[in-house]
Amino acid sequence: MGSITVKKPQPQKQDMTLKIMIIIGICHLMNDSLQAVVPAMFPILEKSMSLTYTQLGMIAFCLNIVSSLLQPAVGFYTDKKPIPYALPIGLTSTLIGVIILAIAPSYTIILGAVILMGFGSAIFHPEGSRVAYMAGGPKRGLAQSIYQVGGNSGQALAPLITAIVLVPFGQKGALWFALVALTAVILLLYIAKWYSQKLVSFQPKKLAAKVINKERSNKVAKALILILFIIFARSWYVSCMTNFYSFYLIEQHSFTIKSAQIFLFAFLAAGAVGTFFGGPLADRFGRKNVIFLSFAASTPITALLPFVPPAAAFVLLLIAGFIIMSSFSVTVIYAQELVPGKVGTMAGLTVGLAFGMGAIGSVSLGAIADIIGIQSMIKLVGFLPLLGIISMMLPTDSTLKKWYAQE
Repeated sequence: MGSITVKKPQPQKQDMTLKIMIIIGICHLMNDSLQAVVPAMFPILEKSMSLTYTQLGMIAFCLNIVSSLLQPAVGFYTDKKPIPYALPIGLTSTLIGVIILAIAPSYTIILGAVILMGFGSAIFHPEGSRVAYMAGGPKRGLAQSIYQVGGNSGQALAPLITAIVLVPFGQKGALWFALVALTAVILLLYIAKWYSQKLVSFQPKKLAAKVINKERSNKVAKALILILFIIFARSWYVSCMTNFYSFYLIEQHSFTIKSAQIFLFAFLAAGAVGTFFGGPLADRFGRKNVIFLSFAASTPITALLPFVPPAAAFVLLLIAGFIIMSSFSVTVIYAQELVPGKVGTMAGLTVGLAFGMGAIGSVSLGAIADIIGIQSMIKLVGFLPLLGIISMMLPTDSTLKKWYAQE
């Protein structure tokens, strides 16, 4: 009798955890697909409002810099005082921003709309990562991959959003995504209820709060700087592809907007698949190994990409997207294990920096494209992943375990 009563609750607990992991992944997909509406609208806005590459980059900057600056702050605060219902509140801000974006009559109002969307994203990401951490248990790599693949899948939808919705309906087509935002708010109300109940048994301070000595704290700081530099290299490259590669194809190969978006979708969709497999591979082969290989293996491909014909470029985009994005969720996990007990702070810092670097990259690369031309800029950016090879200097996974094993 005793063994039966012990075993019965466990399957229910596991089923509930899996359900939460899937729902938060779906919500991440919805959130990031809403964010993806902004760059997806660039070809439309460029024509309807006669915007320059620099102005388009500024729109992306406003969207991402708000998220970048607020995410670490939100994560730091909620590590001390979790706020489960911040999740639906954040998506409500995004909902309002999407509606304004669809009807905005001027460049200035568009900037205001994307700031609201960035605010919503800033709240969602660190708290969403915490939910994945809580739901994942010992399989943090898998849990983080399910969560992050939702986000990257949402970003991958941007080209389809352009081709299917925005090209035929124009700027006002973004109103369709208000329904997506509303659905996400409803799902996150359910997540927030589970989150509130889970906090009773989940206490981050008791689980992982550590006191780090001074010598080790220096090593941790250096490793964290390396991680942030790696994120910079990856974010600038992905930002270039997301915001400007379609213009390159249109100018270099006379593609239509729809055709260019298909190529971009291939890159982002492959990246979403790579994000999913990165976590489980890191669970098996080590976080550092996956991070290093994602940059070392992708560099020759990204450098070659601008010099091949379209058919070959399509294949290389698939390979490059898969490889370079396989490290996306892994860098989050690595940072969380590098600084135990700071789940939200590290998620906010790593993902927030990705947004911030993408924001700065959007403006900088847009300005470079205006000066030297879109073709030259794309060729130059192809060598950015080479910087990620510096990941070979990161402490190994076994080293991290030794640092905290006796505490």
